[in-house]
Amino acid sequence: MKIVLAYSGGLDTSVIVKWLKETYDAEIVTFAADVGQEEELKGLDKKALKTGASKHYTLDLVEEFARDFIYPMIRANAIYEGQYYLGTSIARPLIAKAQVAIAKKEKADTVAHGATGKGNDQCRFELTYMALAPNLQIIAPWKIEAYRELFPGRAEMIAYCAKHKIPVEASLKKPYSMDRNLLHISYEAGILEDPWFDPTTKANKAMFKLSVAPEDAPDKPEYVEIDFVQGNAVAVNGKKLTPGGVLKALNKLGGKHGIGRVDLVENRFVGMKSRGVYETPGGTILMQAHRQVESLTLDREVLHLRDGFIPKYAELVYNGFWFAPEREMLQAMVDESQRYVTGTVRLKLYKGNIITCGRKSKYSLYDDKIASMEGVKSWYNQSDATGFIRLNGLRLRARNLAQGGPKA
Repeated sequence: MKIVLAYSGGLDTSVIVKWLKETYDAEIVTFAADVGQEEELKGLDKKALKTGASKHYTLDLVEEFARDFIYPMIRANAIYEGQYYLGTSIARPLIAKAQVAIAKKEKADTVAHGATGKGNDQCRFELTYMALAPNLQIIAPWKIEAYRELFPGRAEMIAYCAKHKIPVEASLKKPYSMDRNLLHISYEAGILEDPWFDPTTKANKAMFKLSVAPEDAPDKPEYVEIDFVQGNAVAVNGKKLTPGGVLKALNKLGGKHGIGRVDLVENRFVGMKSRGVYETPGGTILMQAHRQVESLTLDREVLHLRDGFIPKYAELVYNGFWFAPEREMLQAMVDESQRYVTGTVRLKLYKGNIITCGRKSKYSLYDDKIASMEGVKSWYNQSDATGFIRLNGLRLRARNLAQGGPKA
C-alpha cells in the first residue's frame, strides 16, 4: 500500500504520517503545497522523512492558484453568504489536484488528508479526489473512530509526538487555528468559538497578520489604479503584474489601510454553524475594482442574469464542487460575460474603506449625452417614456379594476 498525504508539517499531519505508516504498514509519500501562505516551508522534506515518509514533495503553486482558481472566482464576483471571500475554499481543490497528480506519478493507490470530520475541507479534498481520480482509495483519519479514541485532543497528540520523537512546534496554549494562503488568512476554533468574543480589542488584536486595525491605519488616504483585461486584473498603478503579483501588491496596500477584515457566523456544508474571522485585503480590493469595470461595460440584463447565479457559484466553491460540471457550466457563462470587461478603476483606500473615485473603459456602455440632465441632444427621446410606462402599468391597472388593487 502506498499513500500520498497532504502534509503541512503541523501537529495533525505529523501525527498522521506515523499513524498511517504503523496502522496500514504502508509507504507514505508526503506533499506540501505552497499557495502563498508565506509560512516556513523550508525543511519540511527533512521533517517528513524523519517522521516516517519515504519521499516528500513541496510544490510552488502560487501562480497557478491565482491564475486558474482565484481569478475565475473573481470574474464571477463570488462571495459566500454575502461576506466570505472563499479564501480557504478555493485553495483546497488545487491542493487536492496536485496531490492526485503526485499519486499518479508515484503509482500510489491511496490519498489521505488531515481535515476534521466536522469541517468543510474534508468535502473539498474528497470531492476533488473523486472527480479527478475515482479509483483512488481515501483515508481520512479524523473520521476513523479508532484514531479519534487514540487522539481525543491536542494533549494526546503532543504526547504521541514526544514519545516517538516527532519534531513539532505545538503547545496547548495556542488559542485558535489559522490557515493562510495568497488570498486570505482564516482564524477559527478555540477562543473564537464564542461568537460574542471580540478579537479586535487591544488585548486580542495581535491575532491579525495581514492587516492593521482600521483605527491604526494611516490618517492620509492612498489612491490605487487597477487595469483589467477581460475581467482579469493585469496591472496595479500602471505596473504590469502576473495574477500572483497583483494579489501580493494589493495585499500589501490593503493591509496597510486596514482593509478586508470580516467576522461572520457561516453555514457549513455539513450542517452546523461556525464562527470564522478572515483577512482578505487584496481580494476585497480586487472584487470591488472588478465590479466597477463591470458597471461600465456589462449590459444590464447580462449583469443581472450573472448576479443571479453568484450565490450558487459561491456555494459550489464553498462546498467543494470546483470540478463539478455545474460549476464548469456557470464558469463558461461568467467568462462569456467578461469579453468586454476591460478598463481602469481608481480607488481610494482609507481606514478600512475602499472608495471608488473613477472608472473608464474603451468598451464603456455609459453615454454621457443620453444620461445628461442638461438638455443635451441625443437619440434618447423622453417622450417615449410615456408609452413605456403605460404598457408596464397595464397589468397593474387591470388588477385594480378587476380585483380591487393591492393592500395599501
